[in-house]
Amino acid sequence: MTFLQIMPDHDGGEILLRTADTARIAAELARWKIGFERWDTSRHLPADADADQVLAAYRDDVERIRAEGGYRLVDVVSMRPDDTDPEWPAKVKTARERFLDEHVHDEDEVRFFVEGQGCFYLHLEHRVYAVVCEAGDLLSVPRGTAHWFDMGTRPRFTAIRFFQEEDGWIADFTGDPVARRIPYLHELAVTRP
Repeated sequence: MTFLQIMPDHDGGEILLRTADTARIAAELARWKIGFERWDTSRHLPADADADQVLAAYRDDVERIRAEGGYRLVDVVSMRPDDTDPEWPAKVKTARERFLDEHVHDEDEVRFFVEGQGCFYLHLEHRVYAVVCEAGDLLSVPRGTAHWFDMGTRPRFTAIRFFQEEDGWIADFTGDPVARRIPYLHELAVTRP
């Protein structure tokens, strides 16, 4: 379930707002110029759909977002459990930890969730907005916005990513330990609305 949880940045245990109302989520985020919208996910895609199939299924929406934001590059990233690979847990741990610290980017971070789940944490003034995204959610985080991302302990998602430049995804870490005071995705999911 898609939901938003807002907490003070000094105490992740205090919940200021928790809502699964997507109109309310969009309104709360719009105050900060963060885009949130829902796309129709009724398109049939095979479980093993490749990037070309995913992009073809969402072609009209992808082209609209590219035009609106001036995004030259679009790709698809997938993370699925692989219990046949004994190194998979270590790979996941490394991938997950890479984005669990607060950082900013030199360009917008725009993601559409085709399947699965992930959580974007947005550090806005003295609050943290945890946005749990699932299939159908598009989140547009403006460049320079302090944030981090949690794909969970057993990640499973496919997302379309939009970029202006090839190195637009490179993170500039702030050094702020705020992420360590805020519940991880699996902890948020236990208390979701």
